[in-house]
Amino acid sequence: MKPWFLLPMLMLAGCGEDPPPKEPIRPVLSAVVVAVDQQALGRFAGNIEPRYQSTLGFRVPGRIARRLVDVGDEVKRGDLLAVLDPTDQQNQLRSREGDLSRVEAQWINAQANSRRQQELFDRGVGSAALLDRATADLKTTAASLEQAKAAVSQARDQLGYSELRADHDAVVTALSAEAGQVVAAGQEVVTLARPDVKEAVIDLPMSLAEQLSPDADFQVQAQLDPTVTTHARLREVEPQANSTTRTRQVRLSLVDTPAGLRLGTAISVTLSRPVQPRSALPVQALQEADGQTRVWVIDEQARSVSPRPVTVLERQGDTAIVDTSVRPGERVAIAGLNSLKPGQAIKTDQGKAQ
Repeated sequence: MKPWFLLPMLMLAGCGEDPPPKEPIRPVLSAVVVAVDQQALGRFAGNIEPRYQSTLGFRVPGRIARRLVDVGDEVKRGDLLAVLDPTDQQNQLRSREGDLSRVEAQWINAQANSRRQQELFDRGVGSAALLDRATADLKTTAASLEQAKAAVSQARDQLGYSELRADHDAVVTALSAEAGQVVAAGQEVVTLARPDVKEAVIDLPMSLAEQLSPDADFQVQAQLDPTVTTHARLREVEPQANSTTRTRQVRLSLVDTPAGLRLGTAISVTLSRPVQPRSALPVQALQEADGQTRVWVIDEQARSVSPRPVTVLERQGDTAIVDTSVRPGERVAIAGLNSLKPGQAIKTDQGKAQ
């Protein structure tokens, strides 16, 4: 066989099938799985209010002559808040002082008469009956004197009651009467709040309020300045629901009180409770396939992905709460899921989402 006959055969022998193309390395966005041990139950609006507050009123009736404070004023114990027209109380005091002077004069005369009758009786020229009568008059006058002194003391107290003073350091939170107004004894005039002990107050739906447990966690945040935050504990649930809103008022004790949480500050309170450990990841990581929900877990050492089924427990906006099929700290793909295959080579150095 001539050599040139072998050339086509050698060419045919060198032609085989081409090797399969390599799978392309796909860039993916990823997110880290986060541990969850609290279940969010909702976010509610409320206010910072004082735990202790008192409403003060005059102990005597009268017309308010002056009001010396306004809402928001800080007062110290003993500061004057309002004053009644003291004319009635002054007249009463003068009348009682006049009665006291009259009884004092009677008591002096009764003393002198008692001494005189005693001296006459001792010399044997006085009658025992007159001595007894003088002694009785002295005792009666002494009792009247004590009564008159008590009446004067009471009148002085009544005059003092025409001044309304703060009984503790506080902030004025409400005014219920104005100068010139006639008020009855005990009628509300000024409301004072102690600024040193504050608490958060919110309204919760009845169904949720009835399920609250002592270990529920409340995160308090100022609405106008979200950087001002603290935690709170359940202190009191109002026993009766509001007939209109069907909610119950809940009062929370603040763990600490940042300076930004002043009385009247509008707040947002996030309520959560402890739950069995679970994981949180973006909802974009979820993929429905073959009747089950799965995620693509990234093997950072092998730079590849593999599917893993998960059970979705809850969805909270852009976050999905799943069981512990994926562990906190693992990475999952959150974009291009339909292009991934088991063992797919990937790179996460571009567009990585934390």
